[in-house]
Amino acid sequence: MALAIALELRLRGAEVTVLSRNRSDAAAYAAAGMLAPQAEKLDAGPMQELCLRSRELYGSWAAKLEALTGLDTGYWASGILNPMYEQPAFAVATAEQATVVRKPEPPFKKSLEEQAPAEWLGPEAIRHRQPGLGSDVVGGWWFPRDAQVDNRRQLVTALQAAVKQTGVDWREGVTVTGIKREGKREGKREGKRVTAIATNQGNITADQYVLAAGAWSGALLDLPVFPRKGQLLSVQAPVGQGQLYAKQPLNQVLFGDRIYIVPRRDGLIVIGATSEDVEFTPGNTPAGLKQLLTEAIRLYPPLKDFPIVETWWGYRPGTPDELPILGPSELENLAIATGHYRNGILLAPITAQLIADWVLQRKTDPLLPAFRWDRFIV
Repeated sequence: MALAIALELRLRGAEVTVLSRNRSDAAAYAAAGMLAPQAEKLDAGPMQELCLRSRELYGSWAAKLEALTGLDTGYWASGILNPMYEQPAFAVATAEQATVVRKPEPPFKKSLEEQAPAEWLGPEAIRHRQPGLGSDVVGGWWFPRDAQVDNRRQLVTALQAAVKQTGVDWREGVTVTGIKREGKREGKREGKRVTAIATNQGNITADQYVLAAGAWSGALLDLPVFPRKGQLLSVQAPVGQGQLYAKQPLNQVLFGDRIYIVPRRDGLIVIGATSEDVEFTPGNTPAGLKQLLTEAIRLYPPLKDFPIVETWWGYRPGTPDELPILGPSELENLAIATGHYRNGILLAPITAQLIADWVLQRKTDPLLPAFRWDRFIV
């Protein structure tokens, strides 16, 4: 998230410095890259609108990165299929011993149907769209505008290149140890303005600051942000000459109730992800990988024969209400962009836009109040 914000600020003319302890710790390296505001079945409201707005920005944002760097971001407007093992509750009428089934209502408010279409597919239709689904699948939702991006292999690489090419001062290996404020005195309320960032390489000063430290944000500011560990793995479909498939066998992302399966165009398939409250406990576990493989094979049985390529894990920045913290803080020259939980990759374009608007123009989008830092204060 920090790189997306830094790039947006730089493209608007700001001088920008990014402080990074270890770029590989970022949640962007751990995510599967789904752009899934509909498949996630977000409740109607500010979060749903924020995610839909960001999804609509994605194509042009990815194109901008590609134009800046000449690198492919792996953006693929593949759509997302949401197979289900039970039909959702909807009316069934019986007439002359024939059952007439009405199409269920889409899982989002009707006012969004035009900009966010969805289609219910029955048992035959869903297998026509994606052959090979498990026998337990009874139907599912098709979300044609949801998409994906190859974040680990392509998007992050393109972002890093764009940041460097545009002149952002990116300092790797810098550990931030604290935020210094003016007027801080023993027993008194801390100052209302940041004066410097304390690091292992000394104090660093600026006019404006942005906290975008992911799962570690709560260690630097009094925010209820905590890690949610996710384990993932990838397999390789046998594609190409002399192999089982002539191309990637999955036509789109498969988003199940407890699993998601994300195909890449070259035959790689990413499977994720667990959600574990284990603080910063590192490593993949047999239980975590078993859970992923069991659910993935049930949803798409051909996976059982695909070789495993890689396993990895990462830490999502969670909040008590699973919504991000965005916008101004109690400190007049510090903005916050953290707590994106499962939607960090999706929300990168809109977060960069909203934070840049605030930092450079003090412009507040109507959505920002829903994500204020102080909503947790009772």
